[in-house]
Amino acid sequence: MSRHEIDIASLPPGGAYRLLTASVVPRPIAWVSSRSATGVDNLAPHSFFTVVSADPPMVSFTSVGRKNTLDNVEATREFVVNVASEPMFEVINATSTDYPPDVSEFDAEGVEREASVTVAPPRVADSPVALECVLHQVIPMGDCHLVIGEVKHVAVSESVARVLEGGRIHPEIEALAPLSRLGRDQWGLLGEIRRIRRVPFSEKRTAR
Repeated sequence: MSRHEIDIASLPPGGAYRLLTASVVPRPIAWVSSRSATGVDNLAPHSFFTVVSADPPMVSFTSVGRKNTLDNVEATREFVVNVASEPMFEVINATSTDYPPDVSEFDAEGVEREASVTVAPPRVADSPVALECVLHQVIPMGDCHLVIGEVKHVAVSESVARVLEGGRIHPEIEALAPLSRLGRDQWGLLGEIRRIRRVPFSEKRTAR
């Protein structure tokens, strides 16, 4: 295989960011709602997002640079991760604009609020899943900040929920229609779903 060998130190400012975000794909999007210390509701997408702990349940997102979301979360120690779904594609992108801290993206972009159950920041009413979080830790990482939150409450829309045995709620991926971020101005849709069972080692040994 022929390759381009790239010395990170040789890249111009922003070059490593562009290369990494075009290579580490697709990335799920945390559409984070937060509230400032003065009561302004903020809403912004963050594409460095994942689950970091199952027990206790925790998620993380990364603020690339210092943004309003980070300031709000540090001040109030609460936020909501709203799942970014395909029908909201354009408005999610619109809320990535660098609005000043005294302007609410909910109001500027006409996003309907919904009251949260355990935290002060509102949920996005049309988001199919909302994770209400309290701040666990903020870790500076280079020019970024890793924000880790403990999930205290999950709200799942009945339109995407499947009730499993024992009353467990399972969001159906096709109905969820999650968006993802790719490189540059590219976004990803769900696309084809392939299913394969993970085979435990005990079965592999038996089959030999």
